[in-house]
Amino acid sequence: MDFYSSSSTISSHEEPHVLAVDDNLIDRKLVEKLLKKSSCKVTTAENGLRALEYLGLGADQEHSTNNNGSKVNMIITDYCMPGMSGYELLKKIKESSILKDVPVVIVSSENIPTRIDQCMEEGAQMFMLKPLKHSDVKRLRCQLMQYQ
Repeated sequence: MDFYSSSSTISSHEEPHVLAVDDNLIDRKLVEKLLKKSSCKVTTAENGLRALEYLGLGADQEHSTNNNGSKVNMIITDYCMPGMSGYELLKKIKESSILKDVPVVIVSSENIPTRIDQCMEEGAQMFMLKPLKHSDVKRLRCQLMQYQ
């Protein structure tokens, strides 16, 4: 109950916008469903390169003024993806002057302490284990309220 009553204080004008990145369709849909249930606007991407394109950081968009990144309040990404890992995506986001302050949450099915430490040192806001549950999304929502 507290979660829903406090969610109205996050923003008077719109729902928080979360970019969810995962190569696994089922995991991506689960995260999307949980976030929408928690009154978040969700955009999904199937890999790190698509996420960078959406954020305006794609290879052909380096000097582009069209930037969706400023509209994203949080990024949730899987760690293990083909082409570009969640860790590599995290590094690219933190290197961006426009996006470096956007909280990034890494999710993984593998509980590897060195991997977790590496992500946290690089600037991840949080590292969560899959499968995500509604209680995990509540925690994310509380984190998001702190950054509004």
